[in-house]
Amino acid sequence: MKFKNRNLRAIAEAVIGDAEFFPYRSSSYITQFFEECDLDFVHDGSTRWAWTADRLSELLQEPQPAAYALPDRFVHVLRVLMHKSDAETNDLDRSQALEALNQPLSREGYEAFYGDDNLLYIRHIGTKTISTHVNPHRPFTPKEIEKREQLLAYLDKCSEDELIEEFLLPLFRQLGFHRITSAGHKDKALEYGKDIWMRYILPTQHVLYFGVQVKKGKLDAAGMNKGSNTNVAEIHNQLLMMLGHEIFDPETNRRVLVDHAFIVAGGEITKQAKNWLGQKLDASKRSQILFMDREDILNLYIVSSLPLPDGAIPKPVYPQDDDIPF
Repeated sequence: MKFKNRNLRAIAEAVIGDAEFFPYRSSSYITQFFEECDLDFVHDGSTRWAWTADRLSELLQEPQPAAYALPDRFVHVLRVLMHKSDAETNDLDRSQALEALNQPLSREGYEAFYGDDNLLYIRHIGTKTISTHVNPHRPFTPKEIEKREQLLAYLDKCSEDELIEEFLLPLFRQLGFHRITSAGHKDKALEYGKDIWMRYILPTQHVLYFGVQVKKGKLDAAGMNKGSNTNVAEIHNQLLMMLGHEIFDPETNRRVLVDHAFIVAGGEITKQAKNWLGQKLDASKRSQILFMDREDILNLYIVSSLPLPDGAIPKPVYPQDDDIPF
């Protein structure tokens, strides 16, 4: 990846503090800054902005973790640069520094923003892909735990269509999938077992196609459906349909088979269900199946810094006439 020279210079001037709203850094402090970024760059006494721009350019040449995502170490430099503890007295919330950083980033198709954890994130403007390594197993902040409880309540009350449209589609877009298409109830009979199909572009530009089968409740191996629980035998039939029928990709103008199938449940997917399904499928099809239950999609949603679905946002409570003193 390569940024235009004027944009690299603007970011470099922010790093060394020649730009307004950023702390000034002399030669030794530039070296100290990169040490804080876990980089072994040592300023050699040459022109500060040019040397820094060269180092940033080197970081941009590193492998991208995903399509439309910036390299991890480049993002880490920007995150250290924009830490709120380095705020200037005339910009305590760093909003003006953020605006200044976004000028060169936007010319490259990216934008920076602060998440609920007050850390900086970089998002591709066109695809909304966030340039960060998503780790769903990291500890959550108190705000993220509160958000998780709201999402749990939402999953308990939402319909299957709401789970797909309001929860899963934004999540998959955020994770870098493309051409995400939801069947919906009207067309589901024509989709051969798929609630969603989508594709993922590897850094090598190879394309993988995914089908997604979604169930709102618990997925188990009981003999029959019970309440919100779904029998895995129903999923088995839909999987065979999904993996055996082609989908049409209008961007490439060709029909393709699904490479992998996601089984996504708004509740738990029991071990018995996974084992039963594994026994019914042959070895080649077993390798194509990926499971995601409530815990998986919740944790991914949280660490992806997505806003709450509309149905999960608490409604304001207005006082009744009887509660207003006269």
